[in-house]
Amino acid sequence: MSVLGLLHQIPACTDLTTKPWVVESGVTVLDQPFYAEGNLATAGGCLSSKYLAAWVISKLSSRADAESAIHYVAPVGEKESTVQHCMEVVSAYL
Repeated sequence: MSVLGLLHQIPACTDLTTKPWVVESGVTVLDQPFYAEGNLATAGGCLSSKYLAAWVISKLSSRADAESAIHYVAPVGEKESTVQHCMEVVSAYL
């Protein structure tokens, strides 16, 4: 996104392997798993899709629908804690 000019000075989240390239492209990298501003969101790491999905579903539908979707894909034995953690991470950006 940074190379395409889509971030427009918005900071981003990424994984440690990709971080040097993101920084090199001129983007400030945050030390957190998720960040959103307006309709742009970034997340880093192999598990970042749950944060992005919860954010998009919450914005387009409802928090309850996002919680239901995350609960569905969360591992057995970790469903409630996964939903709670995921929603805590994205709720500041909704």
